[in-house]
Amino acid sequence: MVKENIRKLYNKAVGLQKWLSGPSNVQPDGPNRPDPIYSSWLTEHPSALTSFHALTSATEGKQIVVFLDYDGTLSPIVNDPDRAFMSDAMRSAVREVAKLFPTGIISGRSRDKVHGFVMLDEVHYAGSHGMDIMGPPSRLNSYDDKYQTNTMDKKGNEITIFQPAKEYLPTIKKMLEELKQRTCDIPGVFVEDNRFCISVHYRHVLNEDYGDLDEIIQNLLSENPFFHLTRGKKVLEIRPSIEWNKGDALVYLLETMGFSNSSDVVPFYIGDDNSDEDAFKVLRSRGQGHGIVVSSSPRETSASYSLCDPTEVLSFLLRLSRWGDTLMS
Repeated sequence: MVKENIRKLYNKAVGLQKWLSGPSNVQPDGPNRPDPIYSSWLTEHPSALTSFHALTSATEGKQIVVFLDYDGTLSPIVNDPDRAFMSDAMRSAVREVAKLFPTGIISGRSRDKVHGFVMLDEVHYAGSHGMDIMGPPSRLNSYDDKYQTNTMDKKGNEITIFQPAKEYLPTIKKMLEELKQRTCDIPGVFVEDNRFCISVHYRHVLNEDYGDLDEIIQNLLSENPFFHLTRGKKVLEIRPSIEWNKGDALVYLLETMGFSNSSDVVPFYIGDDNSDEDAFKVLRSRGQGHGIVVSSSPRETSASYSLCDPTEVLSFLLRLSRWGDTLMS
């Protein structure tokens, strides 16, 4: 039954992916003519779908570990961040992958929020760009114990919570309220509490108001010198200035999973945001694993492979679960 469900989801996703992704690689004035710039970019970052055999053939005898971003990867980018829901098909695909391979989701959202979207207990979660990690039980001595707590989840399973920016929480809460007050007169601003970082969404802000918004944020940062600003897709994010990012979260999760300095592990990391580049760079520097960027247009990236959009991510995950299932047969 499980194999049949995977097969049905895969066939449906492949058909939908072909229908949705068809126009994305063409020029507006020539619907049948490939975009030469994008085609050239694809030679440097080939599709993880068409390169699937090459990706998996090099993993024989090794452990695959899967890491996923959320927004723009498992769900589409939407106008309302509170409605960035993943599809049931995507949730099923992630669940099937997690049954076969250790799986973690590393998101800029708060850990509780991304868990609420995904609703799977089979995966590990790292929220706030990796500054709030819920992972397997850890006895790592390389991390400060004051940031690392062994506890139990709701089902009575032992887990470890790691929060390297814990001491900044009181200041973040104060900044959050201050920012909401200062931006309340700018139409379209949405200030999101992601616990260890503050996300300021400006997708609905008029161009003439953006300068005022940027000035408010810069003034707030000047008053709080231990924080810095990063930029994503129509979002500005205020984060503590600590040496920690999604790449560090990937390494931490690998170590807690028991793959520290292991040559027998092949991590896959799939993400679409600038913040995911930190994870791609880690994989490149380790010489292990594959970074897969989700993008329908050429961009600078340290990823080795690409997928066009979340529909192709779904196809890739379903194909990975089918392939992994045959290994277990």
